[in-house]
Amino acid sequence: MSKLTSMLNIGKEMERKLISVCIESSEQLIEIGAKDAFLKLKQKYPNVCLVHLYTLEGAIHDTEFNRLSEDTKKELKEFSDFLKK
Repeated sequence: MSKLTSMLNIGKEMERKLISVCIESSEQLIEIGAKDAFLKLKQKYPNVCLVHLYTLEGAIHDTEFNRLSEDTKKELKEFSDFLKK
């Protein structure tokens, strides 16, 4: 199992939060997916925001979060906005 911090965009703080919601490896994050991981984080840490979701998606696809496609960002923003309702 690979450490979460071996993934692009995942620092110590994000790793700590992910581990606290039982996502303990890069393989687990990839399997769960960015949206489900974000949902778990949002339940425990209500202040996580859209940038966290971008960070997770970028990590899964080995892409800097600010280089995600506009379509991907739009989809993730819609998901994040839906959770606010």
